[in-house]
Amino acid sequence: MSGNDGSPWSVQFRRERQAAWQELDALVKRVERDGLSSLGAEKVARLPVLYRAVLSSLGVARSSVLDQNLRDYLESLAARAYLVVYAPKRRLHEVVLPWLLVGFPTAVRSIAWHVAVAAALVVLGGALAYAMVRSDSDTYYLFVDAGMASGRDPAASTEALRKTLFADDAEEQGLLTFATFLFTHNSSVGILTYGIGFVFGLPVVLMLLYNGMLLGAMTALFHERGLAVEWWSWILPHGVTELLAIVLCGAAGLAIGQQLVFPGQRTRLEALADAGRRMGAVVAGSVLMLLIAGFVEGVFRQVVQSVPMRYTLAVVFAIAWSAYFGFAGRRRA
Repeated sequence: MSGNDGSPWSVQFRRERQAAWQELDALVKRVERDGLSSLGAEKVARLPVLYRAVLSSLGVARSSVLDQNLRDYLESLAARAYLVVYAPKRRLHEVVLPWLLVGFPTAVRSIAWHVAVAAALVVLGGALAYAMVRSDSDTYYLFVDAGMASGRDPAASTEALRKTLFADDAEEQGLLTFATFLFTHNSSVGILTYGIGFVFGLPVVLMLLYNGMLLGAMTALFHERGLAVEWWSWILPHGVTELLAIVLCGAAGLAIGQQLVFPGQRTRLEALADAGRRMGAVVAGSVLMLLIAGFVEGVFRQVVQSVPMRYTLAVVFAIAWSAYFGFAGRRRA
């Protein structure tokens, strides 16, 4: 806080006000280190008084010939104090918990019919691909490319297909790394499914149909080889959560598309702003669900080879998500 201006007026200015600056500086440092709750009621009441005093000093410093170092110090102190005085006082858990317990499930229930439509599109795509592949196995390649198939195609023997359902896919890269890759990929798909809703929702329909077709084609292949029980034990533990998250992202995209096409009495911008706030909660929650699904797919499914155990986890997830979206936050909402 030292400077080059040693005029009597400057010295007097510092002498009269420096105590308030130092007091505010000490309080701000304490809040930055220990949080606002570390201050007593008296000191909390002093904060805005000292903050206004520093703003007054800064105004004088900017309009006078006081040295630049002092102006820099006061500007820095005022900026730090502003964050303490005006920043939200809620901690992270005070924001996240209400969103998890109320905001996310309430937002999903607000678009219940969009969720139903999105789920129907996935089922429709799956049914179409299943019927086509069962009637002509060559059509499998219309829905599943070689990279996605990873050896799960009509050219593979039944025993080779069985091994893909119980082999350790992550043997060389580590389970957590594999889970991280799956989460990154799946969340990208989910966010894309939501984002293309801004093109009047039409690409969302295609994306949901494609996801269903991919699942339907592979299901037809394993059913044809008599591996239905093993196949669903491989899909459902993570698929219950993952597919639901994709459906929710698709429903959010459809809701955005609806506001673009049918904004009602509001302008499109107002309708999108309102829908965007609610759908943002849906997509954020869906990404969290995909994180859970990625862990199950990348770790649990690789470690647990028991078919009954896999089905048990799938049932647990199905019941848990049904209860969560059906009842969480209803009373508070």
